[in-house]
Amino acid sequence: MSCQDLVCAQCAHPVIEGRCPLCRANRERLHQHGFGGLSPAVIVVALLVLLFLSLALKHLAGV
Repeated sequence: MSCQDLVCAQCAHPVIEGRCPLCRANRERLHQHGFGGLSPAVIVVALLVLLFLSLALKHLAGV
């Protein structure tokens, strides 16, 4: 969902404009992403890299 599509119930203006405190609060809430601002795709890629590194280290330790 995007705040471009929402209309504020308090001031009846688009939330993206942030004309009232309610608009600004909702706009900030909608723009928060993931952990520390990281997108879910970045988190998944980081987890996959860690998985492959751990498998590689396990394989090297077994040789």
